[in-house]
Amino acid sequence: MEKVMNILKPKPNPQQQLRDWQRRLRQECRNIERQIQDIQREEKSVQKAIREAAKRNDMVSAKALAKEIVRSRKIVTRLYENKAQLNSISMHLGESVAIARTVGHLSKSADVMKLVNNLMKAPEVATTMQEFNKEMTKAGVIEEIVNDAVDSALDSEDMEEEIEEEVDKVLTAIAGETAAELPEAIRKEIIKQPAQTSENGQEEEAIPEGVDDEEELEEIRARLAKVRS
Repeated sequence: MEKVMNILKPKPNPQQQLRDWQRRLRQECRNIERQIQDIQREEKSVQKAIREAAKRNDMVSAKALAKEIVRSRKIVTRLYENKAQLNSISMHLGESVAIARTVGHLSKSADVMKLVNNLMKAPEVATTMQEFNKEMTKAGVIEEIVNDAVDSALDSEDMEEEIEEEVDKVLTAIAGETAAELPEAIRKEIIKQPAQTSENGQEEEAIPEGVDDEEELEEIRARLAKVRS
C-alpha cells in the first residue's frame, strides 16, 4: 500500500525540494548548536573539578580531566566547522533555484558534492549526510558518493603530543592560580608526573587519586562522552 501511495504521490518540484533540504539543514544546524551548548555547559563542572584537584595537589586527576576538556574543545571546533559547511550547502542550493526555474530541473553542483562528501566523514552528521547523498543523487544535484570512512582524527596517536600541549595550557588557565600557590619544586614535580609504567614497559594511564576517587572521575568522563555523542 505504501509503495502505491508513493507512486500516486506527486513528485515535489525543484523549488519545493530545495526548500525541504534547506529546512532540514537548518534543523541540523540547530541540533549542532544544542550539542555545543551541552558540551560547554558540562565543561564548567569539569573546570571546577580541576580547580579542586589542584588545591589538593592532585595534578594527576587534574591532568586527566584537562585532557577530557581538550578533547571536548576539539569536538566543539569540529562542530562549528560542520555547521559552517551545512550553511554553505544551503547557500549553494539556494543559488540553484534560479537555474532550476529556467531549465525545470536541478543541476549538478561540484561544490555541494564536495561539501556532502566532507560531512559524510564527520561522525556527528554522517548519518544525515548519507541520506542527503541518496536524495541529491536521485535528484541529479550530485553524483553518487561512496564514502564510509568516518573521521576519527581526535583519537589518533599523532595528536597525542598536541593534546598534551593543550592540556598544559588548560591547566595553566584553569588551575594556574591554585598551582602557583604551591612551592615551585613541588609544582614542577606534580605537573610533570608521568603515567605509570607496566612491567612490560608500556605506559598505563595513571589512576587518579582525587576528584574524590576513580569512580567520580569516570562519571565525569561518561557525562562528557554523552554530550559529545
